[in-house]
Amino acid sequence: MESQKQTIIDQPARRRWYEDACGTAHGLDLVGERWALLVMRELMFGPKRFGDLRRDLPGISANVLTQRLEGLEAAGIAIRRKLPPPASVQVYELTPWGLESEPIFQTLGRWAVRSPGHDPTLPLSTASLFLSFRTMIDRDRARGLHGKIGFRIGDESFVATLEDGTITVLREPIGTVDLLVEGAVSAIGAAVYGGQPIAGLEAAGALRMTGDRALAERFVTLFSLPEKAG
Repeated sequence: MESQKQTIIDQPARRRWYEDACGTAHGLDLVGERWALLVMRELMFGPKRFGDLRRDLPGISANVLTQRLEGLEAAGIAIRRKLPPPASVQVYELTPWGLESEPIFQTLGRWAVRSPGHDPTLPLSTASLFLSFRTMIDRDRARGLHGKIGFRIGDESFVATLEDGTITVLREPIGTVDLLVEGAVSAIGAAVYGGQPIAGLEAAGALRMTGDRALAERFVTLFSLPEKAG
């Protein structure tokens, strides 16, 4: 009994919980605080340092980010660890259970972009862009397409693998790929979701592509946003 009392004392946030047995209510207990889900989104492709999270969530303060990370750690959704030498830096990452939340982001994302108030021209983080690829791919359009595409955005690199209607996106070093895309998130998003021609973005210096041009032209047609509600 004493240990139970101590647990409650060590978790002051519990005083704000819904005290409702519904799974949805408890899910909001865990991740319903402002910024919590977006912190999880940024960790969906692997560990990040505190400074990287602040960079990719420019509207969050250091104090709030600290609170959200502590809350996710306390809930067992994220963990903090130190990378081995030569890096020797502290990073945050989702636990295996935390990674199981990706379908929630996909379902919520598909539903929310149908809102008439959704503005697709607002900024996207790198994690947002690649999570959208895993969410918005049209499997019928992608059927029969095979290829590996590397993306280099600033100091981050991702590899997307297309295999007969499916896409896998990992944050990892770029090895041998069929197509290499280099540029800002905004430029890649403009080509994929904004319908801007690749050649025009290249001419403006916003994108650089090396490799299979036919794969590039087809890739940007594989993703579509659902129709607006109403």
